[in-house]
Order: sequence, then structure tokens, then C-alpha cells
Amino acid sequence: MIRYKSQDEIRIIRRAARIVHDALLKVEEAVQPGVTLQELDAIAEDYIVSQGAIPGFKGLYDFPATLCLSPNDMVVHGIPDLTVLNEGDIIGVDCGAIVDGYYGDHAKTFAVGRISEEDQKLLDVTRESLHRGIEQCVPGNRLNDIGHAIQSFCESHGYGVVRELVGHGIGQQLHEDPQVPNYGTKGTGVELKEGMCLAIEPMINAGVKDIYTGKDGWAILTRDGKKSAHFEHTIAITANGPVVLSTAEQTVFD
Repeated sequence: MIRYKSQDEIRIIRRAARIVHDALLKVEEAVQPGVTLQELDAIAEDYIVSQGAIPGFKGLYDFPATLCLSPNDMVVHGIPDLTVLNEGDIIGVDCGAIVDGYYGDHAKTFAVGRISEEDQKLLDVTRESLHRGIEQCVPGNRLNDIGHAIQSFCESHGYGVVRELVGHGIGQQLHEDPQVPNYGTKGTGVELKEGMCLAIEPMINAGVKDIYTGKDGWAILTRDGKKSAHFEHTIAITANGPVVLSTAEQTVFD
């Protein structure tokens, strides 16, 4: 069941999402060759706690960390460990926080030092596909308009759009209805309405769309070993269209 949020609820989600945004800025400053994944995780956790919020992922479904850190061919859900980042890597960073019982969720994929033109294009296209998906979040559109916009753009560049992992509604639970696929047929799915809060998160592979689960039961990796990128924003649908909540920019909910 889709739960529509009041203006006051969206303001709380906005506060949580802004903290996550700022935590990822702290992480981005630290992403460089030689840093470990556990060091990045500690930076995010320390910042979230310093803001009076609760790390949203830690303990959820028994996940052991604040960040999901997914380098190179890992799509999502990587557990931070002592892996050291190297020049030319890319690293997906997914983070959540809880404020007054409501979640914010945000993800970016960062370059580690200088990366190849091929990898930079993957990051750029995935980021742009997120914005194209968000543009569809206006009342009266259909849910699968979001995925269609993402899929058509990414596949036009020859990339694989992951099917098994999707975006989601967000609120007092991290994962609420509706599921938000990154693919779909335009004009289908539930009607988008004012008060919906969604986490839209394209997960795009440089090669095939196929994935598999790693030995730890968490990490999701590309089947062909090619790299994958992940970007995510928490958004609210208003009468005037989408409002990105996981941003430093001023919003109507501040």
C-alpha cells in the first residue's frame, strides 16, 4: 500500500536526506587512492551521529555498516572492509539516515583519482538517467514512465539496466511501496500523485544487465565483470512536480 506523506512528514524526510547528502560530501572528500572502505564508513557514521541522526542501514536486515560500498564491478550492497581503493577505481556509495523516525536515502558513484574516459561516461550517463527519471515524477504520470526514461537513455548508450534491483517508496520504512523499476513501458503502472516520496536509483552496468550475489550473501556483482554505476536521490512529488530532497539546494520543505 502506498503511503502518501503530509507536508510535515516530507519536511522530516528532507532533514534526513540532507544529512545523508552532507555525509556523502564528507566521504567524497576522502575518496582517493590508499583509503580503505572501512575508513570511508567511519567518516559517514561519525557525521550522521554528529547531526543527531541514526545511520539508516546499520542493523537493517542485519547489515553491519553505515554505508554500502561497491567498487568497480560490484553493483550495490558491498560491506565495508579493509579493501584499499586504487587509482582508476570507481566506488558506489549508498547511505541512509533516520531523523525522527523517517528515512533519507542517497547514493553516488565516485571516481578514485583519474579514471578512464569509458568509466567516466558510465558515471555521466547513469547520473543523467537519474535526472531523466526524476523529471517524470509529476502528478498524473505513471510509475513506469520513470523506468522507461532511465532505460531508454541508458540502453541507447549500450549499457545494461539491472532488473532485479529497484528503487522504492520511502518514509517511516526505508523500503515502502511502490517499487520503482529502472525499466518499463511508458504509460503503465500506478498513477503518480502529490505526497508520494520515492527513492529513485538507477543501477547501470557497462556490459550486460545480468548480475549475481557474492559469497557473503550481500554484494551484488555484474555477471561479465564489467563496471557498474549507481546514483540515487530521495524525491517528493508535489503539485508543482518533483522536489529533490537529498540535495544542498534550498527546497520548499526547508
